[in-house]
This record gives sequence, C-alpha cells and structure tokens, in this order.
Amino acid sequence: MPFLSLLSILLFGLLSSSQLVISQLLNDQATLLVLAQELKLSGWNGNNSDYCTWPGISCSSNSSIVERLDLSGHGLQGNFTLISELKALKWLDLSSNNFHGIIPPAFGNLSELEYLDLSFNNFGGSIPLELGRLRNLRALNLSNNMLMGVIPDELEDLDKLQDLQLFTNRFNGSIPLWVGNLTNLRVFTAYENELSGVIPDNLGSVSELQLLNLHSNRLEGPIPEAIFYMEKLETLVLTQNRLTGRIPESIGKCKGLSSIRIGNNYLIGGIPREIGNISSLTYFEADNNNLSGEIVTEFSRCSNLTLLNLASNGFTGSVPSEFGSLSNLQELIVSGNSLFGDIPTSILRAKNLNKLDLSNNRFNGTIPEGICNSSRLQFLLLGQNSIRGEIPHEIGNCGKLLELQLGSNYLTGSIPPEIGRIKNLQIALNLSSNHLHGQLPAELGRLDKLVSLDVSNNQLSGSIPTALKGMLSLIEVNFSNNQFSGPIPSFTPFQKSLNLSFLGNKGLCGEPLSMSCGDIDGSSHNAYHHKVSYRIILAVIGSGLVVFSSVTMVVLLFMMRERQEKAGKDEGAADGQISNKPVIVAGNVFVENLQQAIEFEAVAKATMKDSNKLSIGTFSTVYKADMPSGMMLSVRKLKSMDKAIVHHRTKMIREVEKLSKLCHDNLMRPIGFVVFEDAVLLLHQYFPNGTLAQFLQDSKKKPDYKPDWPSRLSIAIGVAEGLALLHHLAIIHLDISSGNVFLDSNLNPLVGEVEISKLLDPSRGTASISAVAGSFGYIPPEYAYTMQVTAPGNIYSYGVVLLEILTTRLPVDEAFGEGVDLVKWVHSAPARGETPEQILDARLSTVSFAWRKEMLAALKVALLCTDSTPAKRPKMKTVVEMLKEITEN
Repeated sequence: MPFLSLLSILLFGLLSSSQLVISQLLNDQATLLVLAQELKLSGWNGNNSDYCTWPGISCSSNSSIVERLDLSGHGLQGNFTLISELKALKWLDLSSNNFHGIIPPAFGNLSELEYLDLSFNNFGGSIPLELGRLRNLRALNLSNNMLMGVIPDELEDLDKLQDLQLFTNRFNGSIPLWVGNLTNLRVFTAYENELSGVIPDNLGSVSELQLLNLHSNRLEGPIPEAIFYMEKLETLVLTQNRLTGRIPESIGKCKGLSSIRIGNNYLIGGIPREIGNISSLTYFEADNNNLSGEIVTEFSRCSNLTLLNLASNGFTGSVPSEFGSLSNLQELIVSGNSLFGDIPTSILRAKNLNKLDLSNNRFNGTIPEGICNSSRLQFLLLGQNSIRGEIPHEIGNCGKLLELQLGSNYLTGSIPPEIGRIKNLQIALNLSSNHLHGQLPAELGRLDKLVSLDVSNNQLSGSIPTALKGMLSLIEVNFSNNQFSGPIPSFTPFQKSLNLSFLGNKGLCGEPLSMSCGDIDGSSHNAYHHKVSYRIILAVIGSGLVVFSSVTMVVLLFMMRERQEKAGKDEGAADGQISNKPVIVAGNVFVENLQQAIEFEAVAKATMKDSNKLSIGTFSTVYKADMPSGMMLSVRKLKSMDKAIVHHRTKMIREVEKLSKLCHDNLMRPIGFVVFEDAVLLLHQYFPNGTLAQFLQDSKKKPDYKPDWPSRLSIAIGVAEGLALLHHLAIIHLDISSGNVFLDSNLNPLVGEVEISKLLDPSRGTASISAVAGSFGYIPPEYAYTMQVTAPGNIYSYGVVLLEILTTRLPVDEAFGEGVDLVKWVHSAPARGETPEQILDARLSTVSFAWRKEMLAALKVALLCTDSTPAKRPKMKTVVEMLKEITEN
C-alpha cells in the first residue's frame, strides 16, 4: 500500500476517533445538565462548565469523559434514566435515595460498567433482563428495595462478577444454579427474601467465595456438603430458613471459616466432631434447631472461639470441662436444652467470659462460691433449673454484672446483702420462684442503676425497706406472693406499678393496692384479711397469670381502643377512600395529653406517600405526618431487618412502652406506636431542624454562615451524655451516626433509633452483620470478625461523629483517596506532614485562640474513641467527663 494512502487512512482514523471523543464530551455535558434539572442537584449548574469538578462526578484522566457517578445518600427522586447516555461510565452509585418505579432497562447499554449500586431505594418490579448485557460488571448491589420475581437467568453471563448483593427484597423462586458457575464470586448475599427450594450443591465450586448470607428465606433441604469445600469461605449465615437434615461432617474441611450461623432451622443430629478442625472459628450459632446428643468437647480446640450459641435444642449431658481452656470465649449460651449436673466450674476459668447463659435446663447442685472468678462476667443467667442451696455471699464479687437471673430454682436461705455491692447491676435482678425467706436486705437500695427487680413467689417477710428508694433507675418491680407486711414505701416506681406486683402479701398496704394502711384495724380488719385471702387464692390458682396478665391487659386495651377508633372514623367513606383505609392492628399513645391529637389512620397513611419521606436509615425510614388536629409527627417505619418484631407484638409493646419512660434531654423517646398490616411505626416529636448530618453539611453551603464552635461542642457533649445513659442501662445502640442525631429548635441533640437497639437482638442471628454494624463509615473495624455490637464499638461510632463535628467532613469521601475513610484520613495526618490545625474546620479554628485550643482538645478525645484497639477506647461516661472538662478549663 502506498505511503500516502496509509497515512490518509491513519489520519481519517484519528479524526474519526477525535470526533467520537468530542461527540461523547458534548453528550456527557448535555446529559448532566438535564439530570441536574430533573434531580434538582445542587452544585450542578451551567455557570461552571467544568462538569468534572461537580460533586459526585469523576472523569477519565486524559479527557473529560465521565467514568464515575456517585450520587449516593442524597435523598434524590425523579427520572434518572438519562444516565444511560453516559456511555463510558464504569462506576454508578445511586444507593440510599428515594428512587422508585422499575430499574431502567436502558442501563443494560452501559457496556463499560464495572460497579452498579442501586441499594436502599424503593425500586419495584423485577430485575431487568437487559442487565445481563453488562459483561464487565464486577459488583451488583440491588439490596433493600421492593424488587420481586425470580433472579433472572440472563445474569449468568456476568462471569466477571465478584460481588452480588440482593438482600431485603421480595425475590421468590429458587437460587439459580448459574450462581455456582461465577468462578470469581467473593460475596453473595440474598437474605431477607422469599427464596425457596434447596441450596444448590454447585455453590461449593465457587472457589473465591468468602461471604455467603442467605438468612430469613424459605430454603429447604439439607446444608450441602460441598459448601464446606470452599477454602476461602469465611462467613456462612443460613439462619431462619427451613433447612433439615444433619450438619455435614465436611464442615471440618473449611478451615478458614470464622463465623457459622445456622440457627432457627430444623436441623437434627449432633454437632460433628470435625468442628474442632476449624482453627479460625470465632462465632458458632446453631440455636433453635432440633439438634441432640452431647455437646462435643472438640469445640475446645477452636482457640479463637468468642461466641458459642446452642440454645433451644435437645442437647443432654453436661458442659464439657475442656471449655475452660477457651481463653477468648466471651459468650456461652446453652439455654433451653436438657443439660444436667453441676454448674460447670471449669468454664469460670475463661478469663474473657462475658455472658454465661445456662437457663432453662436441668442443672442441679449449688451455685459455686467461685462463680465470679471471671472478672469480666456481665450476664449470669441460671434461671429455670433445679439449683439448690443458698446464694453464696461471694456473689457480691461479681462487680461487673449487668444482669443476674436466678429465678425458678430451689434456692433456700436469705438474700445475701452482698448483692448490694454489685453497683453495675442494671438490666435485671430476678430471684423469683424459689424458697428464699427472711427480710429483704436494705443494701439492695444501693443498686441505683437497676431497672427490673423481681423477688415474687418466695417466703420473704417483714416490711419492704424504705432504703429501696435508692434504686433510682427502677422501672419494673414484683414483690407478689410473699409474706411482706406494712406500708409500701412512697416511691414513684412502686406507685406506678400494677397492683399485681404486690398481691399475695398478708398485711401489705398502701398504693398501688386498693387497701390503705389506715383500714387495717377495727371493723375493717376482718374484711381486709378476707380480701387478702381471696387474692392469695387467686394468685395460687393462676400463678402464670401473675407474670403475663399485665401484658394481656395492655394488649386488650389496645384492641379496644382500635375498635373504638375504627367505629368512630367514617370520614373516608365520603371521599371514596374506604378501599385504601389501612387496617390498624394495634396502637397506643403514651403521653396522655396527646392521645386526642394523634390519629392512627392518618399516621399510617402518611407513610404511604413518598413526598412525606424525611430520611432513610439502616433500620428505618422516617416520614413526616400531619395530624387532622394540626399536630406534626415524625414517624419511624421499621424495615424488615427483624420480621419477628411484627409476630412478637407483645414484646415490642412492652419494650417501646418501657423506653417511653426513659427521661433524658438527649434521647428521643417514643410517644407511641402503630402496627398496621405488616408494618411497625414508632411515633416521635417532629424536629424541624433535621439531623446533625444535615446541619453540618448545610453549614458548608450557607454564604452567611456564622462560626459557632460552642454550639458544636454542646452538641457533642449532649450526644455523649445520651449514649452514656444508654450504656448505663446496658443498651447498645445499633446505628450511631450523625444522621441519627436530631436537633430541636435550640440545637439540643437527641439520639434516635434507641428503640431499634432494644427490639433487634443481633446475638440471635435475626439481623445480618451488615445490618447490625450500622451505617457505612461508622462501623468499627472489629465488627468484621466479632459479628456483634459492643459498647466499645459504640464509642468508635461516636468518635466518627465527633470528627464530623470538628472537620465538617463526611465519614466517607472520595477526596480521602481509595479505601480511606474519615478516621484513617485523620489518623494518618502526621504521615502526610499535616498538622492538627489543617484537619479542623478552619472557619472555626481561626476565629480565636480559645476556640482553637478547645477544638484540639476535642480532637484528642475523638482520636481516643477511634483507636483501632477496642480495649483502648474510653468509656462513654469518661468521654462526657473529658468533653465537659474542655468547657470548664
């Protein structure tokens, strides 16, 4: 070919290529301008022609072609189909917005796409078959939407896929066989759907798989042996399905497994002894199955084991003495079995033991005097056994106990006064249904953190000591069916209790009993004894009702209230809306003077409109609800992280009502709740100032912003004080973030989603680890392997919030660099040669030397809170003290 002809062809090719690039550039700019108008995106405007600098946009290094679009967490809604015109796009993240409708099939034209995240929206319909054309896709996340139908076979051509996440939708059908052919797959999560059928055997051929989470589906059949041939598998979660058969002996071949969660199924047989081969095992949960046989000693070879949960099965025999060698064991839960023998003293040698739950078995013998040899023991649950003898006086050495359950045994003797030395006792002290006698020790009044006290169904006598007024945190009490006499001390928690809590005590008088103490003489003496005898007979005949009648009464009241409201509400008939009328199952308003102002149907209807949506969190979506009375509410609609909440309504009612009594300036208290259809709604005051996250980010955009460090420090202290009280009550928050801190009209902070932390129980495996961990950017590093929320984990998350307050930076920002979050960015400042002053919000730190000094002191606190080692983080109470010291100095 002549040289000139060759040159002309090359020039033509270059010109054609240049024209394509110019065409794509013009197309990208036009597309982004239209999207800016459609989605009302701030920062995207025609005044700045360099769209590569617009928020959330990244362009290729050698041109202005858009390759990355990140619009996550902006609460966006509207038509975004035009994104499919950004042909060179490699990364698209639209997660945590308010998009609804179907996923645009046109996204299948984004042939260069490697990452697609549409999670935490309201997409419906089925997965578009066109997504199967995305042959370069490495990560697909469609989680937490309302998608339905089967997982389409068209996705099997995504052979480069490494991360496939479909959790919390309404997918049905079976798990496709082609998932097992994705040889590069590392993460597969499809939990909280309606998937049925068996788990495919060929999943075992996915050699790269590290995480498999299928909990809360309708999967049947056995656990395939082949699953345990995956050498790189680290986490296996199959809880809450309908799995049958035995645990495969091949389980011992998967030596890299750190977490096995197979609870709430129908598994039978024993635990294979091969379990001892899994040297990396840290978390084993197989509760609520039909497992049997003895607990195998081979667990003692799993030296990294931190949690062993075998509750609610049919295990017999005793707890192996070899478990005493498990130095890392934190929780041993074997309740609800048929275990017998003495309480295993060997397990008390486990120096890190935090929780020992032997309840509801057949253990006998006595409580060992060395029960508190484990200095870290916080939960001692020995109720519903056949334990005899006296409570040892050494029980007072359990200085870190938060909960002590000894009810329903055969304990004798008196209550040791040394229990009053357990100053940390908070959740419950239950000594009910034993044979204890003598007087109630006045020393119990020192338990100023205790929330629940139950000494019912014993032979305790004498008066109820007035010293119990020292129990300042008390909410629940039960003194029924003893031999107490005299007046009930005038103490608010006593007077607010139901009279059932005091029935069955000869000679006991005063509020809340109907018998006043002045009536126990003269002509009314015999009548009084007649009434007491009658009550005792009733209590003996219906001892079970003593425990459950209060809850039954509450539920009946709720049902009566709901029927009355249904009968009285006919307004919808006039405008033809009867068919859309939500069916209220239960509801209550705890604040008496608000009961007339709140209408349950109006609350439910408000959550059906996207226009009322205020924010989306990990566990709930918040809506604004206008009442016909003119009152405005904030309504938190729980997501399906724990579907059992709806089915265990009594527990939910009890927990929410309890939390409504928590009085603290920095905690959001529920003022009521509504249950309709399959939804749980929690009612709160409405806060027009929004969240701390909104406040901090809005401050960056306001041209008239006035620096106010004292307000920010006050907010930081308020959040810390709210969390300190929760930890004081042994409530571990599941999702601490600036988006869960609400500000009232005076910028006073209130920590939200406290109810979620009480209603969900991560230790039971009903919530996934991604759910338990909380919001991205706030998750402490240890959650990746401990699989459980902890107080030190809360401290870490609070430290991130404090860093946000100090820097006005987002917890996760592309500006930090790949794989770097706010915590890493701050901690690595010295390595970058940056001073602390360069990290702080300069609009505040440059105002005065005093402000700068206070901010540097607060930064030190934040660095302590976000230490990578949990044990090095301060307690929340200490954090409050350190921050208050800043203001005092």
